[in-house]
Amino acid sequence: MREREFAFSDADFQRIRRLIYEHAGISLHTGKRDMVYSRVARRLRVTGLDSFAQYLDRLEVQSEEWQHFVNALTTNLTSFFREAHHFPILQEHAQETHRRERRGLRIWSAGCSTGEEPYSIAITLMEAFGDRQPPVRILATDLDTQVVRHAEEGIYPAERVARMPEAQVKRYFLRGKGGMKGLVRVKPQVRELVTFKPFNLLGSEWPLKEPFDAIFCRNVLIYFDKPTQYRLLARFHPQLRPDGLLFVGHSESLAHAADLFRLRGKTVCVPVPRS
Repeated sequence: MREREFAFSDADFQRIRRLIYEHAGISLHTGKRDMVYSRVARRLRVTGLDSFAQYLDRLEVQSEEWQHFVNALTTNLTSFFREAHHFPILQEHAQETHRRERRGLRIWSAGCSTGEEPYSIAITLMEAFGDRQPPVRILATDLDTQVVRHAEEGIYPAERVARMPEAQVKRYFLRGKGGMKGLVRVKPQVRELVTFKPFNLLGSEWPLKEPFDAIFCRNVLIYFDKPTQYRLLARFHPQLRPDGLLFVGHSESLAHAADLFRLRGKTVCVPVPRS
């Protein structure tokens, strides 16, 4: 077994677990110890510190390091049209809502990571409304400020779109040339539908004014313990229109929040009416 560059005690690991839970609500399983070492060790190298204890001492008094700490421990695994069964449901819901109410639609991608999810939403709605610019605004938020900046640019390795139909890629992406060869960029008409913002779901206030027709919060709840999940779902509930949809990840159950949401389909929920 290769010797580690930095000593990493049980006390260091437990302190990191406590700090990330207190600051971001993320519940780190004990099996994540190696992952935590690898990611936080990078911050030790950047800051020039010799031990986890020194780094964590600095973290508690140096506010500008907090975001780097959170970014390091945030997982950003995603892809275009991940959990593909959600998108036809969204398309039908958007078409029916617009036909019935003749108004613009609002959708929130909460935990948008590097942007594949909100751009998949935008493409779905562009196809739903044909040649017309879709009457929709998409808010895309994430705790990790670095991935939000990346998402705004909309630039990805070409292999990220390899599983999409070629006609769809041509319609919604630009292929890079010269120094950008091997990359694709989301076209401006898709990007302009999405507004990206850094956002802490567990922050004291949500500066959101109007309710949403759909909220995507997929593979986010799994990072929180059950009480924190419930608090978050209780905050989502009033942010959805009465007939709005909440999309969650394939491994996420809302059984402990049956008073807030009920299943309408596979990992698609609707809000329980307020009494």
